[in-house]
Amino acid sequence: MSIAGSREHSFVVGSQGVRLDHYVAGSCPELTRTQAQKLINDGLVRVNGMVARASLKLSHGDRVTVIIPPSTPSRPEPEAIPFGILYEDDDVLVIDKPAGLPVHPAPGHPGHTLVNAILAYLSFTPDTGDPLRPGIVHRLDMNTSGVMLVAKDRAARADLVRQFKSHNVTKVYFALVKGHLAPEHGVIEAPIGRDTRNRKRMAVAAEDQGRAARTRYRVVRYIDDYTLLEAVPETGRTHQIRVHLAAIGHPVVGDATYGVKSAHLSRQFLHSHRLGFRLPSTGEYVEFESALPSDLKKALKEFG
Repeated sequence: MSIAGSREHSFVVGSQGVRLDHYVAGSCPELTRTQAQKLINDGLVRVNGMVARASLKLSHGDRVTVIIPPSTPSRPEPEAIPFGILYEDDDVLVIDKPAGLPVHPAPGHPGHTLVNAILAYLSFTPDTGDPLRPGIVHRLDMNTSGVMLVAKDRAARADLVRQFKSHNVTKVYFALVKGHLAPEHGVIEAPIGRDTRNRKRMAVAAEDQGRAARTRYRVVRYIDDYTLLEAVPETGRTHQIRVHLAAIGHPVVGDATYGVKSAHLSRQFLHSHRLGFRLPSTGEYVEFESALPSDLKKALKEFG
């Protein structure tokens, strides 16, 4: 594993029984225990080449490798990056996000994100209380395209966050999955938490180790040995649609994390097609749609 601009430290444990997070924090004076735990949760700390839990008790002779990513800037800088605009008023910006663009700066991609693009477009920084994620109300995975919502001020963001938390926002995704999914309408209900074998992944978990998650789906059509469907996540867990569909044996096509790569796609076939919410200014319910982008249309033709 390597991240541009990162630093890598390697240690051989000389004691017995110390917790991994305590050992990392003690061996890297620049890190607090909280920072050490985050690196471990992000999969940037390995013990004998394997991702491990923060609570792991180390043994004499274990080799611990720590990757410290470059720090993110205290404030993102504007960057002229193209993106589509579906709607704009004084409170909100509805964006058609392209695939391959991270939403906000983070270790590994301190710049060239949707936040940088938004700052360049607006020519001002939305005052929403988070200097690293100005305006961000919800997120799409880097390789997921489609409709996304941005707030321009604190009041608008607070209103939209309330709508998301109370499940009053309509979210409809297009997904192409492997196999014939049956029945044609259904609900997947299973808790989601961190994968205990790989902390960079999510997984269906036991009730006491995950957070409740519910996804509705409707088959649009069958294409050879694949199914095009509409997925409606009623909760907002990380990677929810991808994890739920993989868990029932129908992973999203092109999803290298939870399924398999595809010769026809360079990313997962997942697109935020429709988003509905109430405008903070008037309370009017509105919906916005994003058509399938060209790479997903091309893949559909190639799949049959």
